[in-house]
Amino acid sequence: MSVTTLSSRDFNQDTSRAKKAANDGPVIITDRGRPAHVLLTYAEYRRLVGGGWNLVDMLAMEGAGDVEFDPPCARIVARSVDLS
Repeated sequence: MSVTTLSSRDFNQDTSRAKKAANDGPVIITDRGRPAHVLLTYAEYRRLVGGGWNLVDMLAMEGAGDVEFDPPCARIVARSVDLS
């Protein structure tokens, strides 16, 4: 992931460049040399605010094959039902 920094003027003059750069990582938009805004793809935004990781996201990560995952077996026990 790369971080791109654009001035507010550059952002206004070439919005499509900023949108393309956001595909590779966050784009920091500066105002008078100070960071003022961050442009993200919608997918990255949802990942950040979506409540954390889920198993599918974690397995899709690069290098996920190196992670040990040994969940415990579920023990489901049948029991009788009282219908009286």
